[in-house]
Amino acid sequence: MPSLIPTPPAPQPGQILARGVCRFLSEAMNFACLEEFVPERGKRVDVIAIGPKGEIWVVECKSSRADFMSDMKWDGYLQWCDRFFWAVDVDFPLDLLPDDTGLIIADGYGAELVREAPEVPLAAARRKAMTREFARCAARRLQMWRDPRV
Repeated sequence: MPSLIPTPPAPQPGQILARGVCRFLSEAMNFACLEEFVPERGKRVDVIAIGPKGEIWVVECKSSRADFMSDMKWDGYLQWCDRFFWAVDVDFPLDLLPDDTGLIIADGYGAELVREAPEVPLAAARRKAMTREFARCAARRLQMWRDPRV
């Protein structure tokens, strides 16, 4: 009997980095993470994470120089988080990354925080809206996993 659940496609390099980032943030820092989160139409962050004190981090995962150079809309993500980080692998040319952003070195199994990002606290109304949307997105994803017809 064939499986009713389709086999997911192989993860892309950036998705592999995101998995390691989420493992690190969840296990080492007690953050809750979502991958491929849409804070508003036309924007999609690789990882958004909410910490134990309600802090919101965005992590953009870049797997190569070409990946970084082709996606220059990252500064549009700053308005949706308290801290912004890049996640790259050990072979990534670090001189490409802006110095005033955080840096995480990652692979598919974990990560290490190399440079802390400056904190620019969100306004209370934006934080409330982002936290609510994070919770709704997480709940929808869980519900879809349990019942794909939803």
